[in-house]
Amino acid sequence: MLRSLLMTVCAVAPAVLPVQAVADTVTLRVLGQPSGSGLIAQQKELPYFEALAEKTGLDIKIEYLPVDVAGIPDTDGLRVLRSGLFDIVSIRGPQVSRDEPSVLGLDLIGQNTSFEAGRAHVAAFMPYVDSRLQSAFNAKLIGMWPAGPQVIFCKPEVNSLADLSGHKVRVGDQSAANFMAKLGATGISMPFGEVQQSLARGVVDCAITGPASANSGGWPEATTTVLPVPLQLAMNGYAINLRSLDKLSAEDQATLIAALEELTNEIWDFSEELYDDAMRCNTGATPCERGKPYSLTAAPVSDADLAAVSAAVTEISYPVWAEQCNAVAADCAETWQATVGALLAK
Repeated sequence: MLRSLLMTVCAVAPAVLPVQAVADTVTLRVLGQPSGSGLIAQQKELPYFEALAEKTGLDIKIEYLPVDVAGIPDTDGLRVLRSGLFDIVSIRGPQVSRDEPSVLGLDLIGQNTSFEAGRAHVAAFMPYVDSRLQSAFNAKLIGMWPAGPQVIFCKPEVNSLADLSGHKVRVGDQSAANFMAKLGATGISMPFGEVQQSLARGVVDCAITGPASANSGGWPEATTTVLPVPLQLAMNGYAINLRSLDKLSAEDQATLIAALEELTNEIWDFSEELYDDAMRCNTGATPCERGKPYSLTAAPVSDADLAAVSAAVTEISYPVWAEQCNAVAADCAETWQATVGALLAK
């Protein structure tokens, strides 16, 4: 009887072990950037997540889905994260700031007019935003990265910010809408995928985005001019549900976080490369290596326009944002002043 039982166990054991190994694999569902948003999503984010398990050696399975393919509004990124529907979300800063205003404090109009400034300001304020996401959305903010300097594309010819007066301008967030109002323009919010046709049909006269995104979206086909005054960097980032993170050991958590931090650093460098190349592509200059060549006119950038953008932080974007953020977290504006504000004052 004993011999028969041992033979049965030995016969069954090989079939049991693979089932246990499969059960140990942690599946992480990733909600990514929109599929048509540009080369950062296509050439950096998607390939990195597809290779993440092999790259890190972690026993994980990645299921990646672009936010537009998932049929989820990008404004719901933090809610989706909190619900646990997705484990990792590639959050779109301006869009999710409606649910968590502190995110917008990473990239107010006039705050990040260069990549160098953006890196410093994000590093200074991100710990606070992370603390807000952990308490309000049960999520850890791992890294933030820029889509690139946001500039203005117009169907009518423009030569300065003053020429925007009376025009309808597609904006990415309320900070930009407030700045447009100061210039006498009307800021209109709309999804990226609708902008090209809206420009062609005259629904909007101008629109704000990065040169690489504009190139990918075909905006130069419906516009004549680009005004390359950098307004902000359009920050995005990666956050993970804390319950999902706890499925991993402490060592594996550190490995995963380090990998996502590496991805954000790669995107910072790639974003800078894309900006320079896309500006050349959009205006018919060479070399144009990553985009489609167009023939937009690049309006001159005046000292007056640069000064107007820099002044917008203290005069327009910060006061409105501070009130909104303090309504959610009483220490929000105070923390921003002690971090980003202190750097801007230097």
